[in-house]
Amino acid sequence: MTIKEFNQAVDLYSDGVYRFVLKNIKDEDKAKDIIQDTYEKLWKRHGEVNYEKVKSYLFSTAYHTLIDLTRREKKKAQWDEVDFNRHSANDGYSDLNEVLHKAVDLLPDIQKMVVMMRDYEGYSYKEIGDMTNLSESQVKVYIFRARKFLKEYIGKIEVLV
Repeated sequence: MTIKEFNQAVDLYSDGVYRFVLKNIKDEDKAKDIIQDTYEKLWKRHGEVNYEKVKSYLFSTAYHTLIDLTRREKKKAQWDEVDFNRHSANDGYSDLNEVLHKAVDLLPDIQKMVVMMRDYEGYSYKEIGDMTNLSESQVKVYIFRARKFLKEYIGKIEVLV
């Protein structure tokens, strides 16, 4: 393709390729950038591209450039859409140990006792049952209820850390 044919391709097809890209991307600035990249690629390969197939070359190159741009943008973080309040520590003081002790103190005495024996002291369900005169299944129920309360009270660990 000659320089004259390249200039004719710009005159004949730039509006159509632009509308094609704009319809797909819906951002005028990005569409202009894609068109510029497309014509730059055509210029770099103008000696290899046949003028009869230039329209096809332009549309397919613009499409592939559009796809590449879209894929790159998917990988980038959208900082203007990030809610920093959700992903940052709050101003309040939150010592995890202090929060946990406060939550354990709110438990009923029997639940507090079995959870402490199981989780802090490491006793088995049977040993706890023997010490508290409870059946093994009662011990499991009290521990389950206590852990459920603690989980709901403390919430997700990510909030505290």
